Amino acid sequence: MMNKLWAPWRIDYIRAPKTEGCIFCQKSQSTQDRDNLVLYRGKESFVLMNLYPYSNGHLMVSPYKHTADTNEISQEGNQEIMNLVNKSMNILKNSMGADGFNFGANFGKAGGAGIEEHIHFHIVPRWIGDTNFMPVVGNTKVMVEGLKETWDSIIPEFDLIT
Repeated sequence: MMNKLWAPWRIDYIRAPKTEGCIFCQKSQSTQDRDNLVLYRGKESFVLMNLYPYSNGHLMVSPYKHTADTNEISQEGNQEIMNLVNKSMNILKNSMGADGFNFGANFGKAGGAGIEEHIHFHIVPRWIGDTNFMPVVGNTKVMVEGLKETWDSIIPEFDLIT
């Protein structure tokens, strides 16, 4: 049986005018972390919330290096990314009670990458029974908390990452 992750609200992202430049580079260089939904900055990568999430707590981990190829990221950088993925999942389990996750990346246009020039990994928290009739019948996703409120609720745990 194939599970489906419906996200009809993401049409806003598809229809929104595209900004000039790389959004990951811009957010990594800004100091406005709450406005940019940046949760943590490591040596070679950072964690941020997705502006157009599939579910509450949808995070992304991205290297600072502007590249679409993981082979161009240092071994330490790739290790840091996976370490941040693991720590992020633990934080989402503890703070939001996530039961599981969808995790991965889309490489290249053919692989479904919306921003193909700068690699980023998605962490989508899931809960048992999180699919209901609203997205399927009503073409509506119920987001139970605003992005800034979610940022405020999980940032204390990201501040504890060493």
